[in-house]
Amino acid sequence: MRCSLRKNVAVSVSCLILLLLVSLRMREDEDNIAKTSLSRDLALQELRSAGNYQRFQELWNASAPINTSYLYLAGFPSISRKYLTIGLSSVKRKGGNYLVETLRSIFHQSSEEELKEIVVVVHLADLDMEWNAHVSEDISRKFSQHIVMGCLLLIHAPQELYPPLEGLKRNYNDPEDRVKFRSKQNVDYAFLINFCSNLSTYYLMIEDDVRCSKSFFTAIKKVVTSKEGSYWVTLEFSKLGYIGKLYQSRDLPKLAQFLFTFYLEMPCDWLLVHFRLLLTQKDVLRFKPSLFQHIGLLSSFQGMVNRLKDEDFEEDSFDIPDNPAADVFTSIPSFESYHPGRAYGSADGYFWGKSPAAGNYFTIAFQKPVRLARVSVRTGSEERKMDSLHQGRFEVGNQQDKNGKDCSNYIQIGSFEEGRFEKKGLEDMVTFPVACIRIYVTQSQNEWLIIQSINVWTKQGT
Repeated sequence: MRCSLRKNVAVSVSCLILLLLVSLRMREDEDNIAKTSLSRDLALQELRSAGNYQRFQELWNASAPINTSYLYLAGFPSISRKYLTIGLSSVKRKGGNYLVETLRSIFHQSSEEELKEIVVVVHLADLDMEWNAHVSEDISRKFSQHIVMGCLLLIHAPQELYPPLEGLKRNYNDPEDRVKFRSKQNVDYAFLINFCSNLSTYYLMIEDDVRCSKSFFTAIKKVVTSKEGSYWVTLEFSKLGYIGKLYQSRDLPKLAQFLFTFYLEMPCDWLLVHFRLLLTQKDVLRFKPSLFQHIGLLSSFQGMVNRLKDEDFEEDSFDIPDNPAADVFTSIPSFESYHPGRAYGSADGYFWGKSPAAGNYFTIAFQKPVRLARVSVRTGSEERKMDSLHQGRFEVGNQQDKNGKDCSNYIQIGSFEEGRFEKKGLEDMVTFPVACIRIYVTQSQNEWLIIQSINVWTKQGT
């Protein structure tokens, strides 16, 4: 009896210690996120200060490209204007390089027809010209066909064109070598963007260590078409840094001037956020699933380890969902600003609700009935895997109530497994126009609920 009691006490103590460690880790993650967010907000407030107002006015009035000369390391610009330029900058890394793998992914995941509308521009921006020449020769040998086709070229902006990179002010208490690295990186991208301003209608910014999803070009083109007639500055196809950020080429001269003018102020991804806000796009327009994944482990800054991954990336997801206009609501209490709309559409982030009970629901009521072709729902996250839907079903409704905000009856078409629901071929299963879809909780759970994404594809022609 004593042994059993001691064993139970030991198990209880172990569980308490484990829970305490998990709680401390979660608090540490939240504190780090809060510190990063605070630093970025303070930096953006500084850029908005009165002292910078005159610089902004001069910047917006000067829309001409930066006057500079480039070295052509391989290939030349196409005579005809393309649909999309993919720009990436690359420097030497300690212990390896991912540039060739990135280029292979771009070309392998694109069809011959898609490649006719794409040009990839690589800025080999290292200060070591011997390294630039070596990489250029290697790429020219491995991708000679793409260079001949005019869909790949390599450039270099000479070092004498760069502004001062030594003795810069140390914002955010960054060490001098870090300040120099991120400042040079801003100028690297400024020269790259400046070069690309007249090559195509749209410009896609990625890094030199990414993997692409299949037919990412067609997916981007579909989103751009859906945005015709609406104002936007940046469309995002990855949540990481400056990977998968799409711009209209008409804005590139301003963006290049902006990065060049404020190169020493803050990291590039923070500057990109402020550029979007300056051009009055308040909301983040990010599309899921993500089309690009970060693959690099060794950072270009001192070979530091960088394990960042985009959990919304799907390599075989060759089609961005339609997600028709709809009203989104739930009976699950939301946590802070993690509102229901974040799980559907292009709103950034996800829905986070408190301990759902049996009978709770999460409903999407379409503004116009649609014919469903495919649905995908993902709950939980890598950091909080238990905050997934443990037991639930997916339902569709074909008749809205008098208020037009919900449906009067629902039909179950499947259940969640390991926090996910995925169903294709719905046009054969659901033969009627669907007015609502609903996630219905069938068992209460103590854990909270994260709904990362709800994606809907409709039958073509409806």
